[in-house]
Amino acid sequence: MLHPLFHLKGKIMTELLERAFTQASKFSDIEQNLFAKWILAEMDSEQCWNRAFARSEDLLSRLADEALAEHKAGKTQRLEPDNL
Repeated sequence: MLHPLFHLKGKIMTELLERAFTQASKFSDIEQNLFAKWILAEMDSEQCWNRAFARSEDLLSRLADEALAEHKAGKTQRLEPDNL
């Protein structure tokens, strides 16, 4: 059963996340703060990327359509990684 610490606004962590935080709770205060800052920074970064992609969805779709049209028109070349 999950520890009460792992209940937040009626939501329950997965078992894996609970294990990760249980391990992290054994860190020193400084290590816990560093770990927390890292997790929060990763989550902020992920949200930033999600917002950026959401705003650029139309642009990405147009670029994909343009790339496909160029390929169908024979304007592309096969990429040969060994020749880069």
